Amino acid sequence: MGRAKLPRKSTNIDMTAMCDVAFLLLSFFILTAQFKPDEALSVTTPSSVSNKIAPQKDVVMITIDKEGKVYLSVSDNNKAQKADMIDEINTSKNLGLTDAEKAMFSKKPSAFIGTPFSQLKSYLDKTPEQLKGVNLAGIPVLDSNNNEMVDWIHAAASAFQGTKMNILVKGDDAAKFPSFNAVIRALKKNDQMKFQMQTSPATVPVGSELYKTNLATGTKGGGS
Repeated sequence: MGRAKLPRKSTNIDMTAMCDVAFLLLSFFILTAQFKPDEALSVTTPSSVSNKIAPQKDVVMITIDKEGKVYLSVSDNNKAQKADMIDEINTSKNLGLTDAEKAMFSKKPSAFIGTPFSQLKSYLDKTPEQLKGVNLAGIPVLDSNNNEMVDWIHAAASAFQGTKMNILVKGDDAAKFPSFNAVIRALKKNDQMKFQMQTSPATVPVGSELYKTNLATGTKGGGS
């Protein structure tokens, strides 16, 4: 007896509906994505193979650009500490800042301080839009008799009293040593002996002691 032949069915699948769903999902993710804002100060940090992650909370950041200019910023979530810092600076330096000018210290990019005390009032009086593209002079640090970073660190230490303050130093790879050394002196004068350097992560060299340790412990960054 002959075997009945089954009719062949087409293997083509209509993907129209799937493409529509894919484009809808893509449109949704594009519309809801939050893009990283431009950095207020562009700095190319040196590379390191450290596995430690820089803290994100209670951070006082000292930044040194390639020209050796020094800047100071504080974490956005430390509004109370920011208010205490600017109050102390205003009082100790008799700057005569208004409440509105002091409030600007907590706003971006005004929270990124890079001016001498003599220019701080006019700096805080400007809106974020007016500050875009402004070439800041930086905080004076090179004169040992007028290292204004000493006052800023003192104000920060007072504001963070009772809370662990995480000091990060972020220096450009081309930054000059005198500026870095002046920052270290300012920290020492305030008995702030512990700080972290922010660098760009690099692959651990194959065969190094850190490479072997990472392989033994299964730590990420062992290289391949």
